[in-house]
Amino acid sequence: MDSLHARYAEVRQHTLALAAPLSDEDCGAQSMPDASPIKWHLAHTTWFFETFILERMERGFAPFHPAFRILFNSYYNGIGEKHPRAQRGLLTRPAMSEVRAYRADVDARIGRLLASELDAARRGELAMLLTLGMQHEQQHQELMLTDVKHLLAQSLLRPAYNEAPLPAAAAAAPLEWLAYQGGLTDIGHHGDGFSFDNELPRHKQYVAPFALASRLVTNGEYLEFINAGGYFNAALWLAEGWDWVRAQNLKAPIYWFQDEQGAWQEFTLHGSQPLDLNRPLTHISLFEADAYANWVGARLPTESEWEYAAVESPPAQMFGHCWQWTSSSYAPYPGFAAAEGALGEYNGKFMLNQYVLRGSSSATPEGHARASYRNFFPAGARWQFTGIRLARR
Repeated sequence: MDSLHARYAEVRQHTLALAAPLSDEDCGAQSMPDASPIKWHLAHTTWFFETFILERMERGFAPFHPAFRILFNSYYNGIGEKHPRAQRGLLTRPAMSEVRAYRADVDARIGRLLASELDAARRGELAMLLTLGMQHEQQHQELMLTDVKHLLAQSLLRPAYNEAPLPAAAAAAPLEWLAYQGGLTDIGHHGDGFSFDNELPRHKQYVAPFALASRLVTNGEYLEFINAGGYFNAALWLAEGWDWVRAQNLKAPIYWFQDEQGAWQEFTLHGSQPLDLNRPLTHISLFEADAYANWVGARLPTESEWEYAAVESPPAQMFGHCWQWTSSSYAPYPGFAAAEGALGEYNGKFMLNQYVLRGSSSATPEGHARASYRNFFPAGARWQFTGIRLARR
């Protein structure tokens, strides 16, 4: 249990480190209903350990604060009432100091639980729940960066989250098409490592022969799409996507804008920067990704194609740059069964009106990604680090 405790402490400390550059005012604000305040992320990840571990395993359990059970419940109906998601930015209380105290209290109690005498079954259950909680917190670490980026982008000051200079991207290699034979293959997680329930069960899937782009689409390539009138050509867009573009009068990715001289700029975690044409494109919706793919005479990969390529012979930039949209609706694998109780709500109940993304982004914690990982968002989501990997037959 010592190594598990050390890993727990490392994950929890990294969350605090991500919040360190921010003021208390930064941490309390909510820029849109889909995003959450940093303070809420710090408290909710703590709530997870208190609710799913301490409440069921700690002798003489008493909550740090009874109201936190409601305030920091995200979507677990099996736990009880929830504070409305769109109103998380109204929670001026508890203060950041109390949230930090909440984290410290729960961490100390988890440490005592790990050091206590438990039988083999209880120790196994504790290790499983603690691992799930750490993986959950790592998901929120990425959300913290995406949410604070959206928040800071709303300011005319366009402040930097990270004051360090943003290194220029290396020149993009020519895009090549890598051929894959396909066939009957196994899809889904295997091995002894951690996986979420939506990565299971591993199952047979036929993948027809296909080709995958050797790298991600760049800012420069997407700028050509814009300059060619891509946002004004209805023939390129899905019907719902075209309505979405028209309703919002969109003309570029969410964080792109033109300065007074007409030069393109991009808001980043390092503040506003001249648009780097070699950098992989990020922060686009499925609608935009699909329209671009149509424009170049390609398509988006299915999630099975993506996973097949990632295992067999991965192209460049599969991980660590941006989540890559697939054309696959987020649905259960054959034989999927959600766990019993509130933890069964983790993934299964969202398997509707979402699309699968694969890979990982520059905001994904190290070691959190794997070939079978299934991220998912609605087709119009743009505030995440999402980009384009092209495919074709």
